[in-house]
Amino acid sequence: MVGTFDREPTNTSIPVFVINGFLESGKTQFMKFTMQQEYFQDDRPTLLVLCEEGEEEYDEKLLKRTNTHLVVIEDQKEMTVERLHELELVYDPGRVLIEWNGIWNQDELEIPENWFVNQVVTLFDTSTMDLYLKNMKSLMGPMLRHSELVLCNRADDIPMDTLGEYHFQLRTMASNAEIVFEGREGEIRGDFSIELPYDLDADVIKIEPEDFGIFYMDSMERSDKYDGKSVEFAGQVVKPRNIPKNSLVVGRRAMTCCEADMQFLGFLCYYAGADSFHNKDWVKVKGKIKIENVAVYRGEGAVIEVTEVLRTGPIQEIVTF
Repeated sequence: MVGTFDREPTNTSIPVFVINGFLESGKTQFMKFTMQQEYFQDDRPTLLVLCEEGEEEYDEKLLKRTNTHLVVIEDQKEMTVERLHELELVYDPGRVLIEWNGIWNQDELEIPENWFVNQVVTLFDTSTMDLYLKNMKSLMGPMLRHSELVLCNRADDIPMDTLGEYHFQLRTMASNAEIVFEGREGEIRGDFSIELPYDLDADVIKIEPEDFGIFYMDSMERSDKYDGKSVEFAGQVVKPRNIPKNSLVVGRRAMTCCEADMQFLGFLCYYAGADSFHNKDWVKVKGKIKIENVAVYRGEGAVIEVTEVLRTGPIQEIVTF
């Protein structure tokens, strides 16, 4: 069964735009601004499903001017496929906007078969980001996993090194998203490099087991810094069916937000002797990093042109951030 966020559109599919965030994160303000833009205008009606009501409200004149029908669903038990299908029959929308309730687990979102999720945007109030990261990661993970844009507003007066740490933590949960920090006037705040626990200028970058997570995230996000570098790290072998011949994936299991949200972070490794290794083997890889656009990453990322693979003992610890 195809998941809600993996559904491919057809010519008759209705696009769904999901706007995430906790209460008072700026979701309604963001939507009101978007609805007034020229690119938002459409001949067909828009269905706006509001899953929680904050201090900011939608103006009736704006809704009428943009041909938008607002429906409030404040109980998650009522957010069903059947209910959404009923709304489709009533309003015949050309698109659907869902302002999602941040304390609802987004993995539980289900939509009618003829709908597809076109875009997910997540908003945060940066001034309370520390609270979110310490106490609400189990809810942040599902919101961020499918996000294309993460907009962190109210980022004024927060030190750049703190923003850098926030950026890194968000990146671990939103690997494919554009992450933006904004000030009160909409100005974009900074480039967020983090202090690395290894020497990028070394002849061979040796990655300790406890540093694998930082290495993976930084090499994937700032790949230009790693292109052509020699590296050495340990990990477990995985051999998916869709990888090229004479290659394997080497990486580690990671917990990005909670124990229920484990994933494998691995590098595609080109190696002539790949057939000698099997799934779950533990190895130490030595080789040179090259940046490529490959199917296993669904885009551009760091691959390893391997010169040596040695069998080694398992690493018991799970990667955490």
